[in-house]
Formats: sequence, C-alpha cells, structure tokens
Amino acid sequence: MVMLALVALQGAALAAPFTDVLDVPAMPSALASSSALRDVTLAGQRLVAVGPRGHILYSDDHGGHWQQAQVPVSADLNAVSFATPELGWAVGHDGVVLHSRDGGMHWQKQLDGRVLAEQLPGADTDNALLDVWFGDARTGYAVGVFNLLLRTTDGGKHWQPWLDHSDNPQGLHLTSLAAVGDELFITGEQGLLLKWDGKRFARVGTPYAGTLFGAVGKPGVLLIYGLRGHAYRSTDGGQQWQLIDTGINASLTAAGIDRDGQFWLASQAGDLLLSRDDGASFSPVPHSPRSPVTALVSDAGNGLVLVGERGTRNLAGNPTLHP
Repeated sequence: MVMLALVALQGAALAAPFTDVLDVPAMPSALASSSALRDVTLAGQRLVAVGPRGHILYSDDHGGHWQQAQVPVSADLNAVSFATPELGWAVGHDGVVLHSRDGGMHWQKQLDGRVLAEQLPGADTDNALLDVWFGDARTGYAVGVFNLLLRTTDGGKHWQPWLDHSDNPQGLHLTSLAAVGDELFITGEQGLLLKWDGKRFARVGTPYAGTLFGAVGKPGVLLIYGLRGHAYRSTDGGQQWQLIDTGINASLTAAGIDRDGQFWLASQAGDLLLSRDDGASFSPVPHSPRSPVTALVSDAGNGLVLVGERGTRNLAGNPTLHP
C-alpha cells in the first residue's frame, strides 16, 4: 500500500500543470532586501532595485528601508532604468519588459518572450534581456543574448527588433548599455564595444578579447571593464586605450560615478575600488562584509548603494567615501 501511495504521489507530481513565470506575479518576501539583486538605479531621489523571481524593491530613505513593488511576473529581472522620477522600465529573462508610471511602486508588462518569438522567427521564448536604457520618456533600448537588440520610440508601447542595426555579425551576447555624455555604447562578449553613430551601433576597437560587462564614463573619459579584473581607459572616444592596473583578478561586474565625479568599480568577489584621477588609477576601499556586487549607484544622500548576492548595502557611513 505504501508503494502504491508513493507511485500515486509521483504520478500526481508529474501531472501537475506547468506554470509560466510570465503568468505568476512576484511573491511578497520579507527577505527580499537581503536576497540576491541584479541592478539598482535612481528614480529621482528614490532607489529602485531589481532581481530574481520578479523582485523589485524601492527605498525613499537612501536604502535604510526597502518596500517590495507589485510586479505581474516572477521572471528573473536583470536591469532597470528610469527616464523620469515616475517613468521606469525593467528587463529580464523570458524576454520580459516591465513598465512603471509611479516611480517603481507598481509595474505592468509591456513585452515578453512569447510575443518576441512571434516577431523574431526562430527566437527562443526564454531569451534573456540583460540591460535597458531610456534617454527620455519615449526613446529606449534593451539588449540581451545572441545580439538581441530592441528599440522603442513610444515609451515601450511597441518594441522593434533592431538586430540589423548593430555591427555584430557573430551574434555575440550584448551585456550592457551605457550613456556617456551624448554618446550611447553597448558592450558584449569578446571585447565587443558598439557606439551609436546616428544610424546604427558601429563597432569600436578595443584591446581586450574577453567579455566586457559594462562601460562607464563622462565627457572626455570612457572606461570599459570585464573578466579577471580587466579594465581599460580612453580619453579620445575609444581610438586609443590604456590598461588600468586594478590590482585584482576577480571579474569586474559593476561601476559608477559618484556625486563628486569619482569613478568606482566593484567585483564579483566583493572588491570595491575608487579612483580620484578620472579613472587613471584605482585604490581598494575597505568594507565589510564583502560579498559579490552586481550594481552600484551614488544616491541622493551622498552615499554609495551596492546590490548583489546578499541584497542591498549603503556605504554612507564609510569614511573613505568622504575624505
């Protein structure tokens, strides 16, 4: 009888219907702010962070306390961007694009992999979008695996596949979008760096053959960073590059510029590096506890907010930030 009961239970489990994460809202979790997160940004003075299982959090006290947003999917989210304090977009796995009109408290789905597969014959429904960027309330881009590039000019009501607008015939993964002054860059695998030239994303030569996880800069200075502590600096728009001695071997996974104009880099091993000379050199910043960092932002309270595998941290109390 016991064996028959076990067989019956196994059969019931096998017969359980598949539940698509695109159809299941994110579950509330009291541990969301101490669980893995992938990106963080500012919506005005509000902090908004995104992560696995559809988690989106927001904070109005510089990261002291976080509230969980209402999200219609439980897909893993990778990136978030706000064009105004109210209008934001988040992207992630399963080709999902979400939109908020109230500063990140509530979200609606604009696109998912099922719709995208209809627009791109042969595309997988679970293709991941890895980053999103909006220059204003209407024009935005999203990038992802296998040269996945999307563009909208109406605030995300319609997204157009733009794969033929990138100089990436190998179909390499596109890892990030970065605005530097009036210029827009895309990073990718095998040292890929693309720059918007008004018509398409054209290739910019780099001295690196590994994966680039991102770019950061300000007018006159551009940094790119990636695997095994590699980072490079250019002061002429990418025509020439100088290798930066970061002093670490861990992959660099996050970067930012604080309100004093100083460059920051962070790694998957928890390293935190600061430059006081426009990215020409970096020094380690002691902090504890160390844990993998996936994104950072300088918030309105003049602190540095990190997110990663252990959730959120605000380093406003670190004296190194304000010498």
